[in-house]
Amino acid sequence: MRLTKFGHACVRLEKNGQAIVIDPGVLTAEPDALAGAAAVLVTHEHFDHFAPDRLRHVQADVYTCAGVARHLTGLGRRVQVVRAGDHFSVAGFRVTVAGGTHHYSHPDAPPVDNVGFLVDGEVFHPGDALTVVDAPTLLLPGQAPWLTVPDMIGYLRRMAPRRAYAVHDGLLNEWGLKVLDDVLALEAERAGAEIRRLLPGESVAL
Repeated sequence: MRLTKFGHACVRLEKNGQAIVIDPGVLTAEPDALAGAAAVLVTHEHFDHFAPDRLRHVQADVYTCAGVARHLTGLGRRVQVVRAGDHFSVAGFRVTVAGGTHHYSHPDAPPVDNVGFLVDGEVFHPGDALTVVDAPTLLLPGQAPWLTVPDMIGYLRRMAPRRAYAVHDGLLNEWGLKVLDDVLALEAERAGAEIRRLLPGESVAL
């Protein structure tokens, strides 16, 4: 399986000539992120993960939570609502759904729906949550208004993955990215694992 990171929290997974894409939101500007994808998986409805107009102009099926699905009326059977514990197969990938709620982020805003996706038992995208599953590869939220460095490190240590690639970094300037990279490097050394940030357009083989 080949994993490519695009803008902010978006990743594309490719295997045997097929592709699925997770969370191509407004901060994902790359036009080729969705090219030829058989399915799009969306963790939750926030703009940095979900761009409804983009999904209306592709032919891919959409797998997502109820909170996102309500914004995609008119797409009919292309939209499949999934919940924690569900399993489905698409384009040769086996996907397990975990979690149900966005991390707490504001005292006046109830958390929205948020589902994480574990693909082929290998790579887990939690969206905006710190859901713990058994996964060799974690797509780690690297920065967010709802996330502190101790939260991020605590999540890494609970997950204890063999590899962790930080995503969700689109709100950071060059200094913020440097701080994130330094924090990840220290944790990689402590854990003896590959823990780092993926650059936009960078691919890794899993």
